[in-house]
Amino acid sequence: MSELLLRDARIQGHEGPADLLIRDGRIAALLTPGAGGPDGFAGEVEDLNGRLVLPGLVDGHAHLDKTLWGGPWVPHNSGPGLMGKIRNGQERRPELGIPNADHITALLENMIVCGTTHVRSHVDVDPLVGLDSVEAVREAVGRLDGRISAELVAFPQAGMLISPGTETLLEEALKAGVEMIGGLDPAGVDRDPVRHLDAIFGLAGRYGAGVDIHLHDGGTLGTWQFELIIERTRALGLGGKVTISHGFALGDADPATRDRLIEGLSEAGIALATIAPARGVLPLRALTEAGVPVALGNDGVRDLWSPFGDGDMLERAFFQARGTGARDEDIELALDAATRGAARALGLEAHGPAVGDHADLVVVDARNAAEAVCVRPRRSLVVKAGRIVARDGRLT
Repeated sequence: MSELLLRDARIQGHEGPADLLIRDGRIAALLTPGAGGPDGFAGEVEDLNGRLVLPGLVDGHAHLDKTLWGGPWVPHNSGPGLMGKIRNGQERRPELGIPNADHITALLENMIVCGTTHVRSHVDVDPLVGLDSVEAVREAVGRLDGRISAELVAFPQAGMLISPGTETLLEEALKAGVEMIGGLDPAGVDRDPVRHLDAIFGLAGRYGAGVDIHLHDGGTLGTWQFELIIERTRALGLGGKVTISHGFALGDADPATRDRLIEGLSEAGIALATIAPARGVLPLRALTEAGVPVALGNDGVRDLWSPFGDGDMLERAFFQARGTGARDEDIELALDAATRGAARALGLEAHGPAVGDHADLVVVDARNAAEAVCVRPRRSLVVKAGRIVARDGRLT
């Protein structure tokens, strides 16, 4: 039996300080401060001195396989638009040795010390790279020996219907145990949303996989695809297993269209994932009030799509909060999308600092959640499954 006692903790959502007892990877009890551990306690003790305990940060939308983290600086020189970035990524992968398990490992290490305990990563699958991205991310996660958990989405970054052979490779990825099937702009990229969704949802049904579809298309084209995905999710009874990523059209929609789509998402059990974009910011409060789970993610970090980012989900929550409001409750909503809300969107159970929950936690020197987002202090401790995996910016 493994035990850990976090003394004098300020716990998000809990009145007053407490000692937090962790046993066998779960939160076993919240104890009166200073009372000491239970009879016979012989585990590790950490004095937090009033620091704040948050649920472990969850990155709900990443592209680990693309990263250049820890490698040479590579100027960002892709062509214009979405397809320009896609082609640039495909053409330069061989030159730069992407995907690279060393780069992925280095980025994951930085994510861990920043407090991320779980990540959903889309991994490119196409005839040029095959399943190499799947293998590279799995190798990197394995190197970290349980310090972070990950789920993968087999992602047709170059399109599926317009890239012959990709659908077969997506199926091979699912056969190899990849947890989710991805899609990309069924109308804007593949030009045939019905065939695209038939293929994606068909694969999901055959292999019991979840679905996570990139939907960048804006305007009425984007809202129409929202409707198609909602309709199909309802018809197939896949509530709780479908995510729409980005979903810029929802942020751009007029109020009546937005409300109608939010109601449809809620009824169908569809989650959203966002990266706190500069445009098309999702209406986080309206979605939360309607019961639509929203996950926040870093997207690509220092790759051929963008030179920005470091994998810190507190920073991503900061960006989200700047786009949605400055009140404490707005900032806390942004943090929720990087912790418990993201866990709900990804189907992670019992994620939060309550008795019985998994002991995936991050400790920061802040007085409340809003201050943690705005100040973004160094993570004093990171706990994964009851084990301290990082301390003051270093892996343990």
